[in-house]
Amino acid sequence: MAFRLSLILALGAALCGAAPCRAGGDCPPLVANTATGGDYTNPADRDKLKVVEQFHFTPTVERLERGQSGSIGGDLSYTLEHFANHHRALAALARLAVHDKSARPRGAKLAVDCYFGRAIAYRPDDSRVRAIFGGYLLALGQEDAALAQLEEAARLAPRDATNQYNLGLLYVRRKEYAKAREAAWQAYDLGFPLPGLRTKLTVAGQWQER
Repeated sequence: MAFRLSLILALGAALCGAAPCRAGGDCPPLVANTATGGDYTNPADRDKLKVVEQFHFTPTVERLERGQSGSIGGDLSYTLEHFANHHRALAALARLAVHDKSARPRGAKLAVDCYFGRAIAYRPDDSRVRAIFGGYLLALGQEDAALAQLEEAARLAPRDATNQYNLGLLYVRRKEYAKAREAAWQAYDLGFPLPGLRTKLTVAGQWQER
């Protein structure tokens, strides 16, 4: 589902340009645990993923209602310690940070940008991590940094219609209409169903067919 490209909250998070910085310098490198964790996108790791999701990343944790083994932030941290690029856990942690108005939401072991930085280092080719990080940065008002992540997501997965659509929305917001049209053409050619990007370009007098 496309995230809303709107300024949600202006937070004083520790973010440095297009790359994640280290909030308070407290971002130890990920120690990958292949016995109980792995790559969220790798089907071979699904059995280990089931254990983590059963005891830590439950539906109530994902909905930010309550923790399963402790605090919500603690369960999300545990999940990301074992599956650094767990897309849904990263998205949930980002929502928790926005809700808490904190770069390190309650119960989390580390700052949100650290978890995204670890995920990117672990799987540099995971376009979904970049897209989620871009949405989080945009929610913080970090538009240039968000653009860098969304452009990278689209570069890594150019045939992902949602990546192209979200990138196009941000280009419209920045009045970069030629780039927005190109992203829109690609999104709609790939079958993206929502007309919002085309509508925004039309209202701006910038839509045209190929």
